[in-house]
Amino acid sequence: MAKKEKAQGNALVKKLLSSNLTWSAVALIVLIAICTISDPHFLELTWNKNTGGLAGPMITMLQESARYLMIATGMTLVISTAGIDLSVGSVMAVAGAASMQLLTSGVNVWVAIGLSLLIGLAVGSVNGALVSMLGLQPFITTLIMMLAGRGLAKVITSGQNTDAGSVAGGAPLKWMANGFILGIPANFVIALLIVAAVGLLCRKTAMGMMIESVGINQEASRMTGIKPKRILFLVYAISGVLAAIAGLFATASVMRVDVVKTGQDLEMYAILAVVIGGTSLLGGKFSLSGSALGAVIIAMIRKTIITLGIDSAATPAFFAIVVIVICIMQAPKIHNLANEMKRKRALKLQAKAVAA
Repeated sequence: MAKKEKAQGNALVKKLLSSNLTWSAVALIVLIAICTISDPHFLELTWNKNTGGLAGPMITMLQESARYLMIATGMTLVISTAGIDLSVGSVMAVAGAASMQLLTSGVNVWVAIGLSLLIGLAVGSVNGALVSMLGLQPFITTLIMMLAGRGLAKVITSGQNTDAGSVAGGAPLKWMANGFILGIPANFVIALLIVAAVGLLCRKTAMGMMIESVGINQEASRMTGIKPKRILFLVYAISGVLAAIAGLFATASVMRVDVVKTGQDLEMYAILAVVIGGTSLLGGKFSLSGSALGAVIIAMIRKTIITLGIDSAATPAFFAIVVIVICIMQAPKIHNLANEMKRKRALKLQAKAVAA
């Protein structure tokens, strides 16, 4: 019985050590530890009576991670079909620009939010139609949409950085980005609920299996009765809507849209979050929980950069080094090497015991 329990324990440890989620969690803990060493007050939480929620560096990090959670979730679904969506940053700018412009024009805030989400859906649907129906390469299609989307944002705002901070009716939108639910940032809670809803849709229905099947082999999935074109269209449409939500989070935090900087480079962060989460860029099996953790890690890396006071010129290099280290930690070859070293050590100890 003892040997059986020991074998089960070893199998569990081996499974945990081979999981990307485990090493992602370790990376997150290490980053938090580094920030805590640099700033002993990093983990401190206080209650802010003015906002009605918790305050502290970790809370700020969670607020920022909400937008990454949205684009990483959409990007995960797209990448799992062996595609890519480089337009998410521009969709954020378009959705943010539309919401701010509509609010300043006197449109009801809920109508503004709805129309912004519809714009995100429209852009995502165009991507999906071009990729699924016309067979265009996802990289080229979304690259073009990335450029077109940024131009559309400028058209909507006439090239200006629209400020809706003084609009009285914009309170609900501002609350989405800066409010709190039971002391936790509202945008983070909303983002988690959306990620959970997408996860349930993928894992409690056949949708997730069909997405993975299309990513592995479109022709084989078609022969089993799956319609790859519909799946491809669907994942790009979902990505567009989630990017629009991220755009609302980003612009509503200051109630202002910068048509150049809003969503800038976030498509790269989304891809990095997906890779950190363990989803292969070649398509197939995906992990929404891994991508969600990867999104939080991306936000934590940015917070670490600020906490350590790293010069802005060195920020990209530091970011890249951290991501590379995390990816190395998750590499199967590294895990196999560690297991082989452990096996050889066990054999040596066994040989010494026999010799004694």
